[in-house]
Amino acid sequence: MAKKSKTPPPPRPKRPQTRSTPQDPRRQRLVLYGIGVSGIVVLAAVVIAIAVAGGGGGSKDLAKTFASAGCTFKTVDAHVPKGQPLHVSSLTVDLSKSWNTRPPSNGQHYGHWAVWDFYTEPVNPRMVVHNEEHGGVVYWWGTGVPQSTVDALRALYDEQPESVLGTPFAGFDSKIAITAWTGDPGRYGRNGYWGQGHVGICPAWNAKVHDAFEAFRDAYRGKGPEGIPTSQNQPGSG
Repeated sequence: MAKKSKTPPPPRPKRPQTRSTPQDPRRQRLVLYGIGVSGIVVLAAVVIAIAVAGGGGGSKDLAKTFASAGCTFKTVDAHVPKGQPLHVSSLTVDLSKSWNTRPPSNGQHYGHWAVWDFYTEPVNPRMVVHNEEHGGVVYWWGTGVPQSTVDALRALYDEQPESVLGTPFAGFDSKIAITAWTGDPGRYGRNGYWGQGHVGICPAWNAKVHDAFEAFRDAYRGKGPEGIPTSQNQPGSG
């Protein structure tokens, strides 16, 4: 009997061979560096956003600057009495117990603001606080301040008059002051948040006081809690 020929089994399919390509360690380092730098940039942006939103950035440095000029400086939480309106309808209503700084740097105020200008006669502070809410920096001085100091304040005003107002302040004797109201427009008026008030007070004018006032103006001007840009607060408008 003839032997049957055996049919050879079909060849097994070959698995594709994969070769691991060694990664360039320099490329890996560059990728890690890139991730690290991106993280730092994001963190820095967050820190800046928080500082801007809070409106109190640089307060410690300003306190030192004012102290070196023989002045006082403080930042307070803006205050509006619970259950009371932000805007009052009278220019004679007593707000002295509502305001937490003197001159006022925040709080209840009249429903319309004063025309942006440098005044020689006192402007009703109930209106001036509204200017602060719009991002204004205010120069105040007492009736006992010499004309040379008023002229120096006027010169400072003329340097950058947008979002700046100057006015005498009754009962302030020979002192001078600068105030501002800052805050986060996204949180303003919610859950008891009204931003922060800032005030620097000096007994007399000199070169160091000039520098302190400039630093204050540059730190807080145009950062009101309503988010109104400086460009909208031109001299003569209001």
